Amino acid sequence: MKKKALFNWSSGKDSALALYKILQDPEFEISCLLTSVNQQYQRISMHGVRETLLQRQAKSIGLPLEIMKIPEMPTMEVYEKVMSETLDKLKKQGITHSVFGDIFLEDLRKYREDKLATMGFTGVFPIWKIPTTQLIHEFIALGFKTIVVCVNEKYLDERFVGRIIDEDFIKDLPENVDVCGENGEFHTFTFDGPIFSEPIAFDIGEIVYRKYEKPKASKPSNTACDTDDTAYDYGFWYCDLVEK
Repeated sequence: MKKKALFNWSSGKDSALALYKILQDPEFEISCLLTSVNQQYQRISMHGVRETLLQRQAKSIGLPLEIMKIPEMPTMEVYEKVMSETLDKLKKQGITHSVFGDIFLEDLRKYREDKLATMGFTGVFPIWKIPTTQLIHEFIALGFKTIVVCVNEKYLDERFVGRIIDEDFIKDLPENVDVCGENGEFHTFTFDGPIFSEPIAFDIGEIVYRKYEKPKASKPSNTACDTDDTAYDYGFWYCDLVEK
């Protein structure tokens, strides 16, 4: 009997490649996509992608979409409460595993596994420890297409947001930036590839700059939360995508 699993879907390239791989694994049955959405702006947390485009992705992929509504900059207590309630509901549907597109952040994986264990779930990481250079070239070779929707100004400037990831993009990245953005340098929206029945059509809207305040509780790196209650000393550039 196959193990029923949910897939933690960010809308970006690492999620897309990890989903592609887990869908080929006969051990698992993916029951749904799970995505956190900012309830104030109706956009995917950190990525800033509109919920309507997320829904278009799920429809094209052909999997049910479970959305977690998260307040703007939640405390860890609020975030974990919403997550616990969501997983409890999915557990009652026979789901026992939770799949992620994480690659090499050890603290983030441990955080996920520890929290999942308390709720009776097991984490699955299809692209774990695969070199990111290998992953990004495989992603492109498979025919996936993705656009950069958010960049962290600590690592990249405004010129990188709104670009399609291709060989030229990879060549232009500074040496201190991971090619998959695994340290939170950039986030993407994947709009075509072998997991989609049809491409996701969109227009590129305005580019905006935002800074956030740090939440008051800790969470591992590469997430929306950090370690103290002062403001970030850097911001993020976002490229708005508008559904066609």
